[in-house]
Amino acid sequence: MPNLQLSQLIDSESPPAVWEEVQKILPLISPDFPLEPVAHAWETAVALYDGRYPGYQACNTLYHDLNHIADVFLAMARLIHGAALTGQTLSNHKITLGLVAALFHDSGLIQTEDDTEGTGAKYLANHDHRSMELLTKFGRDSGWNEKDIGDGRFLIGCTDLSNDVAAITYPDAEIKQLGQLLAAADLIAQMADRVYLEKLLFLYHEFKEGGIGDYASEVDLLEKTVHFYDFVMQRLASIERMINRYARRHFDARWQVDINLYTEAMLRQMLYLQNALRQSGDPRDHLRRQDIVQRVRQFYGEPESTHLD
Repeated sequence: MPNLQLSQLIDSESPPAVWEEVQKILPLISPDFPLEPVAHAWETAVALYDGRYPGYQACNTLYHDLNHIADVFLAMARLIHGAALTGQTLSNHKITLGLVAALFHDSGLIQTEDDTEGTGAKYLANHDHRSMELLTKFGRDSGWNEKDIGDGRFLIGCTDLSNDVAAITYPDAEIKQLGQLLAAADLIAQMADRVYLEKLLFLYHEFKEGGIGDYASEVDLLEKTVHFYDFVMQRLASIERMINRYARRHFDARWQVDINLYTEAMLRQMLYLQNALRQSGDPRDHLRRQDIVQRVRQFYGEPESTHLD
């Protein structure tokens, strides 16, 4: 299937479809993989984002939402499967910790019931620590020991863009492997999303509320995303060959296509964005999927300036 694209594999906008696919992948990693602990974490994460977790509101960040969590969770499972196919030894127990960390890595953006000011985006600057606290609560409620909780917290820390995944001192070899996979999964999952460019408009408003970056407008963020792609490639440079090998092995075994479909999708996104930015007029006019531009204008008002001088 030489023309197969990532978005054609499953409906990634449907969390149930993502969970169904992960349930197919885990037995491929290990025939006796224990699904119940991962299923419990998945159900807890879905309840948290849906507003059914005691003491917490539903997710109200439109970029860092349940679909993003599901995408990262799926990318993590795929990379772990690819690692297993190359002969990497990861215990089922540590794999479970890695998958749970993927599910909780942005949970710190969920507000408590009594937090009625703004949205969860205001916590972007310190959401990693808040996410670790929620994972700690989940772990203790689930009977985890302190070592597992510590490992789970460490894995969430690997998604912090200020941490150099090549230079971190890891507690052991398995956590090193899983931490690097999670750092990669978090980035490739969102940047390969079919509606990534449209969702960047949501991200701009999250950044604005959270005081992240110096973006002057939605269009400014679009323009700087081209450079962010280069940053991501540099961040993953030390593990790029490993990630590419694992992704290709997974897609070949699962879908009979020997291509890293994440890389292919990311490149298509950047080429489309560069072309849109070269056109005259507002580059947002070229972002047409899922009526997201219209949704952004409904939520946040009329668009701001287009190209910067």
